[in-house]
Parts: sequence; C-alpha cells; structure tokens
Amino acid sequence: MAFQILLNVFLAFIWMFLKTSYTPATFFIGYFFGLLIIFTFRRFFSTNFYLNKVLAVIKLFLIFNKELFLSNIAVLKVILRPKLNIKPGIFALPTELTEDWEITILANLITLTPGTLVVDVSPDNKILYVHAMNIDDTQEAIDSIKNSFEKAIMEVSR
Repeated sequence: MAFQILLNVFLAFIWMFLKTSYTPATFFIGYFFGLLIIFTFRRFFSTNFYLNKVLAVIKLFLIFNKELFLSNIAVLKVILRPKLNIKPGIFALPTELTEDWEITILANLITLTPGTLVVDVSPDNKILYVHAMNIDDTQEAIDSIKNSFEKAIMEVSR
C-alpha cells in the first residue's frame, strides 16, 4: 500500500515537471492521472489497490460518528427523564480481531461512545468486558458492536 501511494505521488510530480506548471492544481491533476494508471495496472501489484483501504478508513470514521451521535441522543434521553430507569451491566464481547492494535482501536471506539466503557480485556485477547449504562438485551448489544465497529475494523486491517 505504501509503495502505491509513493508511486502515485511520484507520478504526480512527473506530471508537474512535464507540464512545467508547479501549482497545486497541476499536482492534483497528476495525482488523479497517477491514480488511474495505478488502478489500470493493479493486478501487477502484490497488494490490493490502496484506495480501497482509504475508503474503508473513511467508512469506519463515518460509522463511529453515526454511533457517537445516536448514543449521545440515548444518553441525553436518560439524563432528561425525571425518573432514572436504567439497567446498567457488564457483558462479555467475544471478538474475532487478533492484532493488538485492532483490539485497541475497538476498545477505544467502544469507550469513546457515550454510555459504554471497556473495563477489561481477557489475557488471550479474545474477550472484551464492556460496561453499558443501559442494557436491555445483551445479545443485541454484542451484535450491534460486532456488525458495526468490528466489521469496519476488519475491512481496514485485512
């Protein structure tokens, strides 16, 4: 992936030198044409086309923003309700992630979402223990995290 990015930047600079125009607009036009060239010859690279990873990172960022917004609204509803009617609890979240950085990102995304907090990680890194402020259905909470954050992190990392 890094090689493809460097190659794309190199092609953009070559475009600038051939056009003898050293403006940012010329660089971005060259970058776009370099992107098309790399996309055309993507089968000759040992790794996947790097723009797929960039789109996966953007998707993860958008998923986090959506979950952050929805959980903020849920916490706000609990706070503004006159009678405190919540069911806090801790549940075990089994994960398919294997790398330390993947588990760290998942734990941070869960913790940054209001109303949830990763309390502990098992010694074998297979289970995260999550405290939720209001949990009605444990399996629904597990499925929600696995289908949003964990799935997006796997798209970025693999």
